[in-house]
Amino acid sequence: QVQLVESGGGLMQPGGSLRLSCVASGFTFSNYGMKWYRQAPGKERELVAFISNTGSSTDYADSVKGRFSIYRDNAKNTVYLQMNSLKPEDTATYFCNTWQFRSGGRADYWGQGTQVTVSS
Repeated sequence: QVQLVESGGGLMQPGGSLRLSCVASGFTFSNYGMKWYRQAPGKERELVAFISNTGSSTDYADSVKGRFSIYRDNAKNTVYLQMNSLKPEDTATYFCNTWQFRSGGRADYWGQGTQVTVSS
């Protein structure tokens, strides 16, 4: 059973840094890409960052390029999101995500989310 558990959120002043973690279980972590999404109140969930299964390929939303960094430790079944130079508009619940293709189609898996609040 796929499980994703995020942690590391909290309250931070603008300009500060946070590192989010997502520990995965129930599947062969090193075989799958991972993504971080975020959702602010009243807004749609948006893709923040992607990392390939080996970590050799990454991609970011324009709004976080140069400030956020996604990386993974396959030995620890963990994907991270390092967030620097935080802005109030980064306030959201952050979710990690993975996906698998099965006989019935694509299945997406989500963690419970971790809240990030950027405010002075």
